[in-house]
Amino acid sequence: MQAKRILFINFGGLGDEILFLPTILSVKEQFPNSEITLALEERSRGIVRLTNVIDKTLFANIKGKNKYSELLKLLFKIWQGKYDLVISSGSNKFISIFLFLTFIKEKYGYNTGKLSQILLTKAVDLNKNQYAVYMYHDLAKYITNIRTELPILSIQKKPIIENSVLIHPGVSKISVQKGMIKTIEPEQWAEVIEKLADLGKKVLLAGGPDDKECIETIQKLVPPEKYENLFGQTKNLEELAELISSAEKFLCSDSAPLHIAVAMGIKTYVIFGSTDDKKLIPQNDNVVAIKADCNCPLQPCLWERRQITCKELSCLKIATEKIVSLII
Repeated sequence: MQAKRILFINFGGLGDEILFLPTILSVKEQFPNSEITLALEERSRGIVRLTNVIDKTLFANIKGKNKYSELLKLLFKIWQGKYDLVISSGSNKFISIFLFLTFIKEKYGYNTGKLSQILLTKAVDLNKNQYAVYMYHDLAKYITNIRTELPILSIQKKPIIENSVLIHPGVSKISVQKGMIKTIEPEQWAEVIEKLADLGKKVLLAGGPDDKECIETIQKLVPPEKYENLFGQTKNLEELAELISSAEKFLCSDSAPLHIAVAMGIKTYVIFGSTDDKKLIPQNDNVVAIKADCNCPLQPCLWERRQITCKELSCLKIATEKIVSLII
């Protein structure tokens, strides 16, 4: 099989990089001797701790004020790489121009109009109304018949802790600062933890630096003997993935740990409000979306109808009893 130097470009958060992994894995399986480079944002560099399929990384912080200079620097790095093939996500019309300027022979991206059809080897129709893994994987279907259905991580699984429920309540601080509220309040997380413990579950609590305030609220409200506090004990994403792999059940918000749990094959329960569960989780029995009985006509609204969530947040008024009953 011919070796290739293949460049993937995917800008977004860590969750996006995990959802993009099956695309990389399928192409790597098609060209097993190839060298894989991923261009991504600095904030998502933790993906390299979760997989061994990426040989090199290129970083560009395109969300700041200097995005054009960042893209120009990235272009220089790409020229030096002498790549044979590039696959890029993103629906901005500028993407096809950028890919053309890489001077890479084979260029695959989404169809954003006539220009993309002229400049790209294949302009792939973008179908957002499906699980994001499949949306990204459409970029590879003209390159390979191999189809990787779910993210696969290069993590050694730990033995399952019997009767355990691991809870990761937080979401990224960036999303909160931008006005994207995607989970229940810390006080309700505390209620969930206490009720699960009272019903005999071994409750484990985990979180990263972004979750500090939420965890502190839970600590104030729940007696310490009712749960095991593992906050701060996972030093990186690899350790978090190993911890998740040891849980019998995993309860979380719509955040990157969700996608890690899906990749590890753990029975996962996810709080969903303003975002669309059908686009963010596979539709199988191993992943359960926990949603409010909400009559909001705009739900799910985030990203497609709104860039920030509304003040009412009726989509997150989920009864604690409902959450607990689904998990027990």
